Amino acid sequence: MSHPHPELGAPPALPRNGLRVVALGGLGEVGRNMAVFEHRGKLLIIDCGVLFPEEHQPGVDVILPDFTFLQGRWQDVVGVVLTHGHEDHIGGVPYLLKERQDIPVIGSRLTLAFITAKLKEHRIKPKTTQVAEGDRLSLGPFDCEFVAVNHSIPDGLAVAVRTAAGTVLHTGDFKMDQFPLDDRITDLRAFARLGEEGVDLFMSDSTNAEVPGFTTAEKDLAPAIDTVFRTAPGRIVVSSFASHVHRIQQVIDAATQHKRKVAFVGRSMVRNMKIAQDLGYLKVPRGLVVDAKELDNLPPDRVTLVCTGSQGEPMAALSRMANRDHQIRIGEGDTVLLASSQIPGNENAIARIINGLTRWGAKVVHQGNAKVHVSGHASAGELVYCYNLIKPRNVMPVHGEWRHLRANADLAISTGIHPDNVVVVDDGMVVDLVKGRVSVTGKVRAGYVYVSAGSVGDVTEDELRDRVTLSQQGTVTVIALIDAETGKLTEPPDFVGRGLGADEKVFDAAIPAIEKALADAASQGIGEARELEQRIGRAVSQWANRKHRRNPLVIPVVIDA
Repeated sequence: MSHPHPELGAPPALPRNGLRVVALGGLGEVGRNMAVFEHRGKLLIIDCGVLFPEEHQPGVDVILPDFTFLQGRWQDVVGVVLTHGHEDHIGGVPYLLKERQDIPVIGSRLTLAFITAKLKEHRIKPKTTQVAEGDRLSLGPFDCEFVAVNHSIPDGLAVAVRTAAGTVLHTGDFKMDQFPLDDRITDLRAFARLGEEGVDLFMSDSTNAEVPGFTTAEKDLAPAIDTVFRTAPGRIVVSSFASHVHRIQQVIDAATQHKRKVAFVGRSMVRNMKIAQDLGYLKVPRGLVVDAKELDNLPPDRVTLVCTGSQGEPMAALSRMANRDHQIRIGEGDTVLLASSQIPGNENAIARIINGLTRWGAKVVHQGNAKVHVSGHASAGELVYCYNLIKPRNVMPVHGEWRHLRANADLAISTGIHPDNVVVVDDGMVVDLVKGRVSVTGKVRAGYVYVSAGSVGDVTEDELRDRVTLSQQGTVTVIALIDAETGKLTEPPDFVGRGLGADEKVFDAAIPAIEKALADAASQGIGEARELEQRIGRAVSQWANRKHRRNPLVIPVVIDA
């Protein structure tokens, strides 16, 4: 099994009959999925998603893949294929199309409806091609065949990409629910047929590779959901992803049975459910769904609200309800159903919401105390089944954190695939398929690109560190008047602190450290204000750390006297 090599440099030129695969996101993280295929001078992109920020990334809206690898080559892109409509697979498309608006966007009916609505908010009208399972489409030197897969959103597709270098099968996100709500099962017959033809590289969803056995069927949640609807004395608030059509269908079915009205709350939820309903993916009896404003006229035991925020996102409806910052006031008699998983990294935010809602008197039903969620991803038993069915020549696990990728690789090896033919790689690592064999040949830039207050890439890792320091350690501004001739202080500096929990006078003891830093600079002939600011900043930081074990953000300001 090949492992990452830190010394990897830029990849060599690709042999004419080779296929290059570069994941710009989705490996080593659950989110911002994006794979770029390169063959005969052309590029094909599969998915372009976002990653949601964690607590150590304050002020960040979403995180994008790094498009540096594509700079100067936008005209070579023959299309972006979207496997399904979840944010971690389509959320980056608006930013991709800002680089080149007419890149063809290929996807199934629901996926294209979701992305078109999202792009409308960015004032972009995409060039789309709708496909369905069984379709084949040529995009430059890439011949793509689409295969039905079952996932936690309707209309998911795997894609088989045939090239002169060999055939790649990319599963997208999938599981093998044998009794799906929409009767559309993962097409194992197509997987087997492709296996017979020969799959040279299998790129498989790794999210649940550590979980033994088979993923529970979606319909097995019905009893737990029914219990909530049967026993809740007042309003029911259900929180789910705004794209989890199957889960929301079960809520609608339960509401119908227990004679409750349903209202959708939150912009993305309202938008997506209208699309799903208009296209027939969400079956809603006439008169069941009402506007949220009408709920006040109904008794509480006839009300169901469906909202976003199941991951503890601070601006989503559920978070605001927990903080009493929403027009819907949660209180005694209300039942809140968190009908989703905890994405790794969100556990603390979700716990805060559960505590907040409980504090106002609500009963909170969640994954930890009821069977109200099943995963959308194949567990180890299903993955092994696929390896045995397809018998791929090479395997590259995708979509998961490091432990998931490694677990998936181990499963592949356990079915008899030679360890040399299994590559576990990180974002930005270059995997080449040449003459039927895969190898890691280099590395390209694939860092995090932050969207903050609508601007892309303006926030750097250094600035994020500063934000975290500000939130944890406070800040001190040092205003120093310096004689341009002597390079010495003309009067004691002013210290202005924020969030220090201490009197600014303690910093007077740092003046000798500042004077020494200025004397050193003068002896070296340094008089530039910018350089002096850096030296003062360093001196105060080191003094604060040494004397007070504090690391505030120091902002030095030098003024020529």
